[in-house]
Amino acid sequence: MSDTLILAAILIPILVVSIVFHEVAHGWAALALGDTTAKERRRLTLNPIRHADPVGTVLVPGALALFGGPIFGWAKPVPVNKWRLRNPRYGMMAVAAAGPGTNFALALLAAIALGLMGRGMTVAPTGAMEWAFLGLNYMILINLFLALFNLLPIPPFDGSHIVEGLLPRQWAAAYEKLRPIGMVLLVLLIAATWAFPQWGLIEKIILPPVEWIRMHFMELALAIAQS
Repeated sequence: MSDTLILAAILIPILVVSIVFHEVAHGWAALALGDTTAKERRRLTLNPIRHADPVGTVLVPGALALFGGPIFGWAKPVPVNKWRLRNPRYGMMAVAAAGPGTNFALALLAAIALGLMGRGMTVAPTGAMEWAFLGLNYMILINLFLALFNLLPIPPFDGSHIVEGLLPRQWAAAYEKLRPIGMVLLVLLIAATWAFPQWGLIEKIILPPVEWIRMHFMELALAIAQS
């Protein structure tokens, strides 16, 4: 098996797991706050088939991997009815934050696992161990990227729900009117990333904070390995 196929066999499950956990976290948070919509529609499962989106889960990440772009994607959004939440305004903020929060948690677990695997190691890993280390590194990177990308304050990203909850009610009502054109904005953002690489939209906006946080996660892994 070529290195490319091995890398794909590592990256695809990591991406799928990260996206599915992100979406299921929204559903569980909504359920805890009074909205049973996701449960009723059987979306509180970790079965990736229930969450797969042909474009966001397959085509976009595949194309990004093929053209050497940053790997990210999305699943079918877990349905949430904010009017069934006990506190619709702040409940939606919590539901939105649950997705990125879960990605941060997965990245943290990967950093801890990386540190535990590195304990007592005096030479660079080889073979299966090397691929395991690489997989955990990608687990950290992908989850941090997904978390921060979804925190962008652009509909339909999670960050838009958080901003909406923080705004004064009059401003929030005006901001909410942007939501129907959210997918158009998302498509334009992806298209601009490919069409104008010189702008460095991803590199200048998302990657610097991702790398900054990843550095601290790697410091944690190193501290665990040396403990």
